[in-house]
Formats: sequence, C-alpha cells, structure tokens
Amino acid sequence: MTANQPELKVESLSVNYDGHHALKNINFSFERGQLVGIIGPNGAGKSTLIKAILGLENFIGKIEICGKSIKEMRKKISYVPQRSSIDFDFPVLVEDVVLMGRYAFIPWYKKAGIKDKEIASAALEKVGMTAFAKRQIGQLSGGQQQRVFIARALAQQADIFFLDEPFVGIDATSEEIIVALLRQLQAEGKTIFVVHHDLSKVEKYFDQLLLLNQELVGAGKVADVYKPELLTKAYKGSITLFGNNDNMMVVNS
Repeated sequence: MTANQPELKVESLSVNYDGHHALKNINFSFERGQLVGIIGPNGAGKSTLIKAILGLENFIGKIEICGKSIKEMRKKISYVPQRSSIDFDFPVLVEDVVLMGRYAFIPWYKKAGIKDKEIASAALEKVGMTAFAKRQIGQLSGGQQQRVFIARALAQQADIFFLDEPFVGIDATSEEIIVALLRQLQAEGKTIFVVHHDLSKVEKYFDQLLLLNQELVGAGKVADVYKPELLTKAYKGSITLFGNNDNMMVVNS
C-alpha cells in the first residue's frame, strides 16, 4: 500500500436481487487502523455490503483493498459471519474451529504444523477460551461461541477484519472482551468493520461510521455521521431521538 492510499475504497457499488436494489451507488473509503461501525435499519444492506467486499456477492462497481482486488488480498482479510448462519450441531471441537483460521496457509496435502497450532492456541488464549479447547462448539453459550469465532479470525493473522453483528445474543462479559479485543487490534494497526444494531453504543464503540439504507447516508467520523438529521433520514421513523447533538439519546423502535 502506497502512502496516503486508502486501505478500503469502494466506488459506485451496487448490488441487485431480481431487479431490486439491495445497494445502490455506494462510495466511501477508509484509511488503515480504523474501527468502523456499519449501521442502518433492517434490510439496509449492511451484511450485503460486507459480502460484496469479500467477493461473496455479485456486484457492479469497484472495490480496492490496499489498491488491489479481493482475490489478491484474501489471505489478509478475515470474516466473522452472523452466528445464526453457523451450524452449531456439527461435531467439531473448539480448538479445531480456531485452527481453521490457518487453513489458507496450509497446503491441502499437509496437516497443520506445530507453528499453526501454536498460533491457534495463542488466539484462543487471547479471547479467554483456552479452558474450552476440547469442548464441542455447540456446547458453548452464544457469547463463548462468538469469542471462538473471533479467535479463528485472529489465528488467520489478517490485517482487515469484518464482523457481522458480533454482539447479538451474547452476554455482557463476552461483549466487553470482544470490544477490548477490537480496540487492541486497532492499536496494532488493524482495520475493523463491524455491522452493529444497538445505536446506544455507537459513540462508545466506534471511531468511524458507515450509515446505510440501501444508499449511503453518511460515512466518516462518528461526530460527523451520528447526527439526528442523518439518522432520521436513514431510519425513516423507526428510531426515536431525544435531546440534541451534544446530548442525544437514540432508541431503536
């Protein structure tokens, strides 16, 4: 990546399903080392945006990561999907789930080596789940499961992280641990994008925001985007605002 080059740049991005716009003409860019919240009402296209950036959705437009295509940068990008999309009945141990983060670096004809296992073990320790390494993933609570999947992302040693609704259905302790981890990753120069729904925590958790409702409503610093007029435009009456810009409360309706 050259000097002053955005780490992620999206230009004229549109995604269509059966002739209907899921996303329309999205443009934004973010520099390295940002913790970005992606917010907007249900059906706004938040998850679709992530999947398009990751190459998991067909799209029109241009996406550059450090000036390169997703195909060239795939090993440097980690994705934590919504827990609801994961089959937790599948009989796999926690330690094996985390080791999956190393698969991109292991030739198909080889088994995970000692170094890979050490990296996975360190990632599991980082999220406070070492004691659960031999448990089946389906035996864990929602918060514990989410921490394991973040450990898998850490094991990949990526530079850019995408997390889709990581705080849904988890306990307060797990949420605090995850937020602290994201801040630590940011301090290490990583860039993190988080699809988020709880507007009351936006200012506490994020430095930058993407506000969507199929089209881009705002992108940039929280102070510039988390404003009554922009929130009202994006949510179209599905939230209630109290107070003013300096002391605003938001309630999801």
